[in-house]
Amino acid sequence: MSFVLFSPVTGKISEGYNAEEKHYAVDIVVAKDTPVKSVADGTVILSEWTTETGYVIMIDHGNGLISIYKHNAALTKSQGDLVKSGEVIAISGNSGELTTGPHLHFELWSDGYPINPVKFIDFE
Repeated sequence: MSFVLFSPVTGKISEGYNAEEKHYAVDIVVAKDTPVKSVADGTVILSEWTTETGYVIMIDHGNGLISIYKHNAALTKSQGDLVKSGEVIAISGNSGELTTGPHLHFELWSDGYPINPVKFIDFE
């Protein structure tokens, strides 16, 4: 795959992608209430609260690509909404049981498999 994606937030990666430890994401430290942006055009397929990961939003970008954003303070889009690359979809936070401070837990999935976001996005 060769494509460039918009960075959802700018910040330091506190925990990187590690498939062996089942951490299929990058955790990016951000200030509370930082706007979180969609990495590409797509359709919101999930926008809800979960106990473990707080406010979660998931976007289907087509061509088998899905992005997931966890631990938000609030969501600005609902299931079924169409979003554009760079559009604000959530406000960062520290929600859910599995969080250690304000950050964005960001996952990328391609055709049902997790992929390392840093291969496609520059977060810093």
